[in-house]
Amino acid sequence: MSKRSIIAPAQVNRRAQRNRLFLYTTLGLVVVIIIAVVAFYSRVPQSATSAPIQSGIKVGQTAPEFNVSTTDGPFDLKTAESAGKPVFLEIFATWCPHCQHEVPTLDALHKKYGDRMDFVGVSGSPYGMDDQSPSSQLDVVNFEKTFGVTYPIAYDPSLDVASKYMLDGYPSLVIIDKTGKVAYLASGEISGKTLTTEINKALK
Repeated sequence: MSKRSIIAPAQVNRRAQRNRLFLYTTLGLVVVIIIAVVAFYSRVPQSATSAPIQSGIKVGQTAPEFNVSTTDGPFDLKTAESAGKPVFLEIFATWCPHCQHEVPTLDALHKKYGDRMDFVGVSGSPYGMDDQSPSSQLDVVNFEKTFGVTYPIAYDPSLDVASKYMLDGYPSLVIIDKTGKVAYLASGEISGKTLTTEINKALK
């Protein structure tokens, strides 16, 4: 048996081992990247979808007055303040997935606290549900039907409320206490537990 015939299989084995190592390393890297991407997109963001309008509103300041026509009738902040009721305000975009995801949370809170606190959602984007065409009252109606919204929501063509209350992302969530002061501000998908805590503070 020649020396060459003895060495060749060893070289083949080493080459196969290197190929397997490269393959496993590559697969491992792909898996790590996939896990990282999934983790990034599945996490609950504090600031979900960037907003073109930012109001600069702060906790502790007097809440700016506004009135809108909602799916449940007219809403006037002055009337709520006169009745001594706190207000839960949401600025949303009908095309925003985070706003859509937050609907069940706000529905549950409205069901639990709606008799002691006024809830109102107000559109705050110039774009409709397709995120391209101009927004309209129909977008708000379709948003309500599609995602099962039970709290009052309003179409605001002038974006007046957004200009007064918008934070850095959709949805923007605001709690106004009984005295008419801004008690809580947040943007993104906020848990029901966190919002319940803040609502209970405003109800005291």
